[in-house]
Amino acid sequence: MKKFLSIILAAALIFSLAACGETTESTADSGSQSQAEQTTPEEAAVTVKAGFICLHDEQSTYDLNFINAAKEACEKLGIEYVIKTGIDESEECLTAAEELVEDEGCNYIFADSFGHEPFIMQAAEQYPEVQFVHATGTHAHNANIANFHNAFAAIYEGRYLAGVAAGLKLNEMIADGTITAEQAKVGYVGAFPYAEVISGYTSWFLGVRSQCPTVTMEVSYTSSWYDESAEYETAKSLIANGCVLISQHADSMGAPRACEESKVPNVSYNGSTKEVGPTTFIVSSRINWVPFFEYSIGAVMAGESFDADWTGTIATGSVVLTEVNTDAAAEGTQEKIDEIKAQFEAGTLKVFDTTTFTKDGVNLTSYLADVDDAGDYQPETEVIADGYFHESEYRSAPYFDIIIDGITVLGQ
Repeated sequence: MKKFLSIILAAALIFSLAACGETTESTADSGSQSQAEQTTPEEAAVTVKAGFICLHDEQSTYDLNFINAAKEACEKLGIEYVIKTGIDESEECLTAAEELVEDEGCNYIFADSFGHEPFIMQAAEQYPEVQFVHATGTHAHNANIANFHNAFAAIYEGRYLAGVAAGLKLNEMIADGTITAEQAKVGYVGAFPYAEVISGYTSWFLGVRSQCPTVTMEVSYTSSWYDESAEYETAKSLIANGCVLISQHADSMGAPRACEESKVPNVSYNGSTKEVGPTTFIVSSRINWVPFFEYSIGAVMAGESFDADWTGTIATGSVVLTEVNTDAAAEGTQEKIDEIKAQFEAGTLKVFDTTTFTKDGVNLTSYLADVDDAGDYQPETEVIADGYFHESEYRSAPYFDIIIDGITVLGQ
């Protein structure tokens, strides 16, 4: 009998060990790593399993940036994670959140797209014991939902630096006779006329103009975050309209591919597009989400609260640029980027310094922005003080929505 019991216990132990080694599967991607190998008991007061909801998949530069960061942070922290991709900005998002909680056992859930926010807020109210985070959202700072959070970064500084690289390229083109100073017109492929996009292309344009004062810019919207055909055709149209350098706030390889075919320099967003633009890609700015994931997930693991509305900076390692492509960039580009980056770190340079731009010929001294986003589209917060527009300081998501002089939005 004792021998029989020993066999039964041994078999149970083997089964238990096998079960502990199982990983969680999802329709898109999953991963796990032993938490005990990475954290001490004090650091892991709460066992965390993270769930990530992405609008598209790895083909989107925007979503790929989140996916890479999620994997890196979770593997560093030694926690299990589940990634769901292709989740629409609809009730599908709420369903995905419910599945992550009820089927997968996730107690930290992050969604990456602007239109996911109302569904993530709803999920947060349904599951008060789960921490929900949403990127680019506008409501956490005043929603009073204890387990709902927003996060973004001061990407306008990274955009500005990428603009500096573009301005140096224009100067090189002027110097070698490719264009004249009056022909220094750049094009921008935008997704939607949202403040996030306007803030992005304005900061980029101001960076370009800091190096090439004669530059002007045309913007064209695709009405989609990811539409490779539309982005390709929009870039082609801007090039045909006389734009000699293209940038974008859109998530596919469409615009970079159009630039490579036309031999027009390109500045991308959310990651390198050198694979499709080896001779035209210059540099890209992006948000590095790893510091935020480590901070927020680490807080949950420790049983601590974390910011309802978090803004990353260059100093936190949250705003970064890719490696400069020396096959396309002007000589001295990296050195100039480093110089201006140091000014941002020292606080001596402000992207939206009101002496550097005008609206209808006037330098702004006051501006009310719709920071609270109550649904009435009524501005309520004064955002200009000390000579600059205070972007992403009153909430993490951008609210700069001014079309400044020098920028023309086509189709409006």
